[in-house]
Amino acid sequence: MPEDDALYQHAPCGLLLTDASGLILRANATLCRWLGHPAAALLGKVRIQEYLPVGARLFHQTHCLPLLQVQGSVAQLQLEIRDSAGARMPVLVNIVRRAHDGDAFDEWALFAVNERHSYERELLAARKGAEQALEARREAEHQLRTLNQALSEADRRKDEFLATLSHELRNPLAPMRSALEVLKFEHGAGMNAGKRPLLDVFDRQLHHLTHLVDDLMEVSRITQGRMELRREPINLAGIVRGAIDDVGPMMRACGHVLEVRIAAPNAIVDADPTRLFQVMVNLLTNACKYTPNGGAIALELSTEDQDALVTVRDNGIGIPAHALGTVFDMFSQLAPALDRSKGGLGIGLALVRGILALHGGSIEARSDGEGRGSTFRVRLPLAPVQGVPASLGAERDTVEPRSVLVVDDNVDAAETLRMFLELSGCQARVAHTGSEALAMLAQCMPEVALCDIGLPDMNGYELARGVRLLPGGADLLLIAATGWGQESDKQLAFAAGFDHHLTKPIDFDKLQALLARRPTAPLPSAPR
Repeated sequence: MPEDDALYQHAPCGLLLTDASGLILRANATLCRWLGHPAAALLGKVRIQEYLPVGARLFHQTHCLPLLQVQGSVAQLQLEIRDSAGARMPVLVNIVRRAHDGDAFDEWALFAVNERHSYERELLAARKGAEQALEARREAEHQLRTLNQALSEADRRKDEFLATLSHELRNPLAPMRSALEVLKFEHGAGMNAGKRPLLDVFDRQLHHLTHLVDDLMEVSRITQGRMELRREPINLAGIVRGAIDDVGPMMRACGHVLEVRIAAPNAIVDADPTRLFQVMVNLLTNACKYTPNGGAIALELSTEDQDALVTVRDNGIGIPAHALGTVFDMFSQLAPALDRSKGGLGIGLALVRGILALHGGSIEARSDGEGRGSTFRVRLPLAPVQGVPASLGAERDTVEPRSVLVVDDNVDAAETLRMFLELSGCQARVAHTGSEALAMLAQCMPEVALCDIGLPDMNGYELARGVRLLPGGADLLLIAATGWGQESDKQLAFAAGFDHHLTKPIDFDKLQALLARRPTAPLPSAPR
């Protein structure tokens, strides 16, 4: 009603609505006049603390905010506010914190006073003004709905950006990985001893970049609740040994001494082996990065009651006491990027905690302080039935000669993959478009086809459906080899007719397992 709005705007006290940080969302004409600014210059642009002198600002931070968090209100605080010209004005302040849709909002009433008796008179007026302020909630709710919609849209675009970024980063990684595997085949054993370290550097850094891309995508899935686990009984010792082998080159490059104690060699857990492998690699990588060269790192696998325990200790830079509570937070870093000699996105430990939580496990960090090393202890529930299943880190499968078609519009990726396949004993051909691939398949059907998804004339899903309609196409081993690696991408591939999904840069151990003519360990494959 116009009369009600006029009463709110011209009440004999300053009324405003802020968010929990103090950002002004609404202010009446009385307060705007006191501050010397129109409402348009205040709303959504400045915080009320900016109009408080330093002493009042400190009092608000150390006393008012804790009271608002505990009891939801503060009353009859005598403060001063400054107007646009810097002049001070004594006020009596009442603040009430209210929650709406999970967010906190503070309703302020400020009374201009010159003596104690005026406080009581102004307090009565402020109560009436606060009642009128509640009538404005409908408008605030509308603003919140608009803001939530904008945030949801921004979150959706962020997810799309991360997925696209991951794909674009994986595309150049794929030919690099293939080229490296070719070099290993051709020159690994007989390479000049002086040049062998160059190949090792290439391998380590490519592994590191691939882990960064994978971690970024995985932690995004966890925060959105979209990570799916493929659980099976696994030997935890096998996972640990595989992670040690993976991080071994980095350990040696840093001159670290790694002590390993496997006190529970047959501990079986019900877990996703790929995700658990990420956990162990990230913990060892973290210890390696934050320990000065020539350090000592220890890993122990044991059991306690009904849990498996993995403990990783180092004598590195340690963790300050104030950081122990935040070390597992997203993008948490112990030092600014410019102060650190070794890189990282600050998401490795956040990913570790998220994956373990999905498995019903936990992780804790301990340290005696800066420069005194760190200890990370992982706890996972043991599987009800203990046995000795296959573990990670088995010997590489031997590829028997097979005819393979590689379909990829990235010439470097296609040619280096072809070279690797031929060195493995396969007969390989290359097509750079979907239509070219269909024409080649119609003339001569190979045993295996490795297909990219992003092709210039048709996508890989359309190609897969077309392949299955060709004579002999139903028996073709069809593998998606793509930079699109989210769970939804895998399901689209399986629905289109792919038998398996490999994310670029391709894990050549997995590829060789698929090309081997014998049963292999479980790999990402279409549900039957």
